[in-house]
Amino acid sequence: MSDTKPSTFRRFAPLIFFIILAALLGFGLTLNPRLVPSPLINKPVPKFTLPLLNQAGSFSDKDLKGHITLVNVWASWCFVCRQEHAEVKRLSRQGIRIIGFNYKDKAADAKAWLQRLGNPYRKVIVDRTGRVAIDWGVYGAPETFLVDRHGIIRYKVIGSLADPDNLKALLKKMKALK
Repeated sequence: MSDTKPSTFRRFAPLIFFIILAALLGFGLTLNPRLVPSPLINKPVPKFTLPLLNQAGSFSDKDLKGHITLVNVWASWCFVCRQEHAEVKRLSRQGIRIIGFNYKDKAADAKAWLQRLGNPYRKVIVDRTGRVAIDWGVYGAPETFLVDRHGIIRYKVIGSLADPDNLKALLKKMKALK
């Protein structure tokens, strides 16, 4: 007569699998997405050409060469972008070249937002579909990229520049480029 009872391992396999999966998910929740390194650091900005928000014409990766530039990803629907906007304006008043990267936004909403809060950007490029943002590795708004004179991405801030730690790290990286 054969024994039809399942082995102890087979009986507890689903429970063991669940415990391992729960542990991995729990560990994943403790990770800070701001610490995820960008694969684009020390690489050229992706090739792109996007329309401008407030004027005719376009802006491309070639227009980033020759200047140290912050590329600030923002949207009118982004609450955190509104919080960081005062800091972006302060950096602009200090002479830092900032290009606005309007992300998945309606043109009328973006224009109204800038008119109401002030426009600190030298130019504002528009990525309505988010396709170019994917090439840049954008997770969401706000994010800010530090691009050197050669068009190389040197640093990325995920989150608000109003966060003192984010701002301090960015300014340190900028100082190293000068």
